[in-house]
Amino acid sequence: MDLAWVSLGALIIAITLSMVTSVNVGVVSMAMAWIVGVYLGGMPVGKVVANFPIDLLINLVGITLLFGMANNNGTLGRIAARAVRACRGNAGVIPIMLFVIALGLSSIGPGNIATTAIMAPMAMAVAMRAAIPPFLMALMVGNGAQAGALSRFAPTGLIVNTNMDKIGLTGHETETYVNNLMAHAVVTFAAYFIFGGWRLLFRRGTAAPEMTQSDQAGARAVDSAIDIEPFEAKHWLTIAVLSILVVSVIWLRTHVGLAALTGAAILSLLNAANEKEAIKKMPWSVILMVCGVTVLIGVLSAQRGIDLFTELLARLATPGTVTFVIALVTGAVSVYSSTSAVVLPAFLPTVPGLAERLSADPMDIASSMNVGGHLVDLSPLSTIGALCIAALPNEQDGKKLFNQLLAWGLSMTVVGAVICWILF
Repeated sequence: MDLAWVSLGALIIAITLSMVTSVNVGVVSMAMAWIVGVYLGGMPVGKVVANFPIDLLINLVGITLLFGMANNNGTLGRIAARAVRACRGNAGVIPIMLFVIALGLSSIGPGNIATTAIMAPMAMAVAMRAAIPPFLMALMVGNGAQAGALSRFAPTGLIVNTNMDKIGLTGHETETYVNNLMAHAVVTFAAYFIFGGWRLLFRRGTAAPEMTQSDQAGARAVDSAIDIEPFEAKHWLTIAVLSILVVSVIWLRTHVGLAALTGAAILSLLNAANEKEAIKKMPWSVILMVCGVTVLIGVLSAQRGIDLFTELLARLATPGTVTFVIALVTGAVSVYSSTSAVVLPAFLPTVPGLAERLSADPMDIASSMNVGGHLVDLSPLSTIGALCIAALPNEQDGKKLFNQLLAWGLSMTVVGAVICWILF
């Protein structure tokens, strides 16, 4: 039996399992990499294990630990609360400000999932007090977090940039980040106006006309729903450490993961944050998924399964439609599967082959995968959408929001493909 087909079959099984089960695909992928690589492909165990992404692991551990500590000690929450309070109760400005805050937080390191977990409870509480539709608030917060997901400091950005380095697309970190940010900004603000956000701009105060007098008073005092706690020495120290991390990585080109681990060590030694609690809350499941799938992709490449996968994708597209088709396929799979841990590590290695077969720009294809895969992630089947729904206090509102976000996520498979076709 052709080992290329066998290895590709293993990848397809892994992607399918990630879509229809809750099993950790990283564990399954490493098991399949061992069986296919060693016992069917005759690869030495050391060569299979060599595909384990040590550098990526250090980066992910360092970034998620440092920003987990910054979240646990209250620094990130205090920054976000002050930014929302700056809106002074203007119902139309609040969603826009929350988009900007989520974008900023996601970009500097926590990433899309952690940022949504930080922002969603506060955003939904404000939405209830200010009579802002929960769907609109979820779009602004979730897409803001997604817009910053491909920053060179964010976990997803680290994963994407590592995979792009492997296929020869080095030095495109800023372009990758900006492409994703612009696509999400266009879609989000189009939705803001389509779904009535502009009307909120003309509503001074935050009370809805149909509210009782008591509720109107509470809505006008929406700022009281935001706890403004004072900054203490540990918070200023955390801000200093995070600022130094950003500066050192951008201007001094320091190693992201090791710099973040050093920052975490400083906060821990000075009792500014509890690293034990942060370690417990780190996304170990996602980290294991990323590393496991990467090992399987390495075996797939050695057995020429990547070439076969590339050929099958190339048959679906033409030089004029490649960005549309690739974004559509990536988005459709991402609705049900993890974009950063499964979909992009599987699809990005096909970029050089697709570019060669279809005479297309490899950066255009890679950008279509990145943008198309992320635009659908506000679906309630993804972590981002689920966090927004979980933050709602009312179960009936949650059911309605589930349906709205599902429709949004599915529609983004097509909208994202069109955007990628126009942009790239």
